Amino acid sequence: MSELVLFTNSMSRGNTVDLLLKILAVPYKRIELAYGADMHTPEYLAINPMAKVPALVDGDVVVTETSAICMYLADKFIEKGFAPALNSPERAAYYRWFFFTAGPIESAFTIQNLDITLDEEQQKSSGFGSFERAFACLETGLANAKPFICGEKMTAVDVYVGAFIMFLVKYNIMKATPVMKTYLNSLSSNSEIAALLNS
Repeated sequence: MSELVLFTNSMSRGNTVDLLLKILAVPYKRIELAYGADMHTPEYLAINPMAKVPALVDGDVVVTETSAICMYLADKFIEKGFAPALNSPERAAYYRWFFFTAGPIESAFTIQNLDITLDEEQQKSSGFGSFERAFACLETGLANAKPFICGEKMTAVDVYVGAFIMFLVKYNIMKATPVMKTYLNSLSSNSEIAALLNS
C-alpha cells in the first residue's frame, strides 16, 4: 500500500482531514506548508494548482478539497465503518450533507463573514440563496440527525460537518445553537472529537 501524504497547515481546513485520519487510525505523513511561498513552489503547484491546502497524495493519486479528501479516505478504508455501504440508502444523506456543507453552507458563511448582503435578485442566482435560508436548512438537518446524519452510526460526513461547526464556534464566527450543541454532544462519543471540543 502506498504512503498517504497530507499537505496541510495547522490553521487550515486540513485540520478536518487530520482529525479523520486520526479517527480512522491509519498511518500517514503530514507535511506542514506555510502560507505564501511554500504553497507556490512549482513542486506543490503540480499537486494543487490552486496553491491551497489540504492536498492528499496517495501514490499516483492526488485529491484536493477537504470534503473530497474525507470521502476518498472513508471509501479507501471502508472496512473502518465511516462510510455507508455503496448500495445503502444512507448514501443519499451522506452525499447531500457533504456537498451542502462544502457548497451552500461554506459560501453562506463566507458572505456573512465578509458582511455582504445579497438582494432578492442576487439570491436567485446564488447557489445558497440567502444566509438565513442556508442556516435554517443546516439547523433542520442537524435537528433530524438520529443522532448522526446517516442514522445511528457516525460517519465521515459527521466528522466533516462537526469540524466545520466547531471551527465557526471556536473562532467566534457564530455561537452554537441548542441544536448544534446537541449534535456536537453526540459527536463527543468519539475520543478524538471529544478532545477537540474540550480544548
